[in-house]
Amino acid sequence: MKLSVPGRATATAVVAAVTLLAGGSIAGAAPAPEPVAPDIPVANVKAHLTQLQSIATANGGNRAHGRAGYKASIDYVKAKLDAAGFTTTLQQFTSSGRTGYNLIADWPGGDTGQVIMAGSHLDSVTSGAGINDNGSGSAAVLETALAVARADYQPTKHLRFAWWGAEELGLVGSKYYVNSLATSDRSRISGYLNFDMIGSPNPGYFVYDDDPAIEKTFQEYYTGLGIATEIETEGDGRSDHAPFKSAGVPVGGLFSGADYIKTAAQAAEWGGTAGKAFDACYHSSCDTTANIDDTALDRNSDAVAYAVWELSE
Repeated sequence: MKLSVPGRATATAVVAAVTLLAGGSIAGAAPAPEPVAPDIPVANVKAHLTQLQSIATANGGNRAHGRAGYKASIDYVKAKLDAAGFTTTLQQFTSSGRTGYNLIADWPGGDTGQVIMAGSHLDSVTSGAGINDNGSGSAAVLETALAVARADYQPTKHLRFAWWGAEELGLVGSKYYVNSLATSDRSRISGYLNFDMIGSPNPGYFVYDDDPAIEKTFQEYYTGLGIATEIETEGDGRSDHAPFKSAGVPVGGLFSGADYIKTAAQAAEWGGTAGKAFDACYHSSCDTTANIDDTALDRNSDAVAYAVWELSE
């Protein structure tokens, strides 16, 4: 489903069209328009989820830390990024006696003194495939990264994408990454965007209220769609943005809800079923490809791209 572009991007496109019709500026070439984030095809995001489901099915039903399904998930994402021209780094750590991995992907170019990061945890719990938690965020971040490559996007700031291991054991992978950075390297990260569960089957639209500029960017996107959002509180401090925030990095992100119950007011605003969890399959074996709301996944995936483009230009 192709969704309307938020107001700022629409205005940019209109200005660019008027300039072209007018034959450019009198003094010379017209200023280049601001780059507009592409629509992220939800079919592409779902194709990644299908692959993650297949990986889990072939590896004991899960993609958990230290298990074959997790390593196969990392290998799948890395292969896509390598083929697209990213510089990838596999960071290894140990937790609970098992080897874990973070995957870091840098897009060449941009000011490395101003880094915009987007990340998600790739591991599941042992009880299931973890397709909403957190295949959804991982697939959206992956497809946004691939969209950067397809567009040959050359932002002012440097873009970095990350997939974290062992989040389900207490944010182990992201803590390891942040703690491994020199203080000067942490200070170069202008913002970290976190996406953990963005396709919940009975979805809400929640925005982190941490860094005001990042929060405003997401709010602009949803305002352009005519969708009201709420401040994210259910997962506050419980996902991979927390180590970055503790280190003084500006953070933000999106969330579509876990095992909290949707209220009547929320159902009236967003649709879905009041009195039911946002994701009744949270941390369960039923968190499969059948446990995804396509509309929420589509909107939130486009929001990932919108924020990456807006904050890195």
